[in-house]
Amino acid sequence: MRVALDASAVPERVAGAGRYVTEIARRLPDAGTELVLVTRRGDAARWREWSPHADVVSLVPSGRVPRLVFEAWRLGRSTVARGVTVWHGPHYTMPRHGTTPAVVTIHDLTYFTHPQFHERAKAVFFRRAISYAVSHARVLICVSDFTANQLRELFPQHAPIVVAPHGVDLERFTPVHERTANAAPVAPYVLFLGTIEPRKGLSTLLGAFAEVARAWPDVELWIAGQAGWGRDPIEALDRHAARSRIRRLGFVNEVELPDLLRRARVVAYPSFAEGFGLPVLEAMASGAPVVTSSGTVMADVAGDAAILCPPGDEDALARALISALRLSDDERRAVAIRARARSERYTWASSVERHLAAYELASRS
Repeated sequence: MRVALDASAVPERVAGAGRYVTEIARRLPDAGTELVLVTRRGDAARWREWSPHADVVSLVPSGRVPRLVFEAWRLGRSTVARGVTVWHGPHYTMPRHGTTPAVVTIHDLTYFTHPQFHERAKAVFFRRAISYAVSHARVLICVSDFTANQLRELFPQHAPIVVAPHGVDLERFTPVHERTANAAPVAPYVLFLGTIEPRKGLSTLLGAFAEVARAWPDVELWIAGQAGWGRDPIEALDRHAARSRIRRLGFVNEVELPDLLRRARVVAYPSFAEGFGLPVLEAMASGAPVVTSSGTVMADVAGDAAILCPPGDEDALARALISALRLSDDERRAVAIRARARSERYTWASSVERHLAAYELASRS
């Protein structure tokens, strides 16, 4: 089967949904798929490095608006689209014209359920894009049962759904590694990993850390992630009671990330809503204690391997973090074993298998 994967929305610094696209792109050719990666013009080199057995076609213009217009009106009629069995739009959108069967990935429904956590224009656009894909795609891929169930509630009439959860590289994300064992000691730290935007709950974490810092005079808060949109809560650090113990790391590349996770005293991911919550899974695979939000997909992913608290509750988050920091060495080892076992349920190989099933279904529909 020849599949076109639209990688044109993946930015230079890969995070979030972009990580999903790169992981799938790396593995599809080895799973027997003839993969065509459709990229922005001038963006072929990194994709050839990431997926050397794929055909890379640099076709799409740069810039969000030109890219989306090109996708909607011209991409579906392109020679590339006509020459494949299935077209895969991995980020909510799909061409509006063309006859190639389309598979579309729906990561989350927060544009409908939590529009306040998105830029208004972006929320309007993606609500329309999702509504179109639900009725025009041959198959929808949801990255979790949580998202699939929300989609069914919001859209009683929809294309067939295949659930393909994200995976984790269990060889890179490990509880023990030579690099960590030989590293210089650092102060104990709580690690936050994610794009800096309102949905991620960073303001709640900063509020909770004030209490944590009073209880633990040597603990630090490390914030990893690139800027997103909205008012950056880091701007308020000058007024934070523990400002000298908060580090802004910025974007962390995939080489440095596993070590950062496994050395954390606790990983805090207090997001209000996600489609999957990949940092939680990668932290568990790394053996780190995790604190995340109850009533969310992260709670589903973590099971009993994380401490849960209500999203937006500073006091509850502070108590959860203090509880994780108080774990003895033996308790931490037990948590690491349980978390690692939970993470092993999720592999990129399994995700690729589900994608192949979606492509096969679309080709027969």
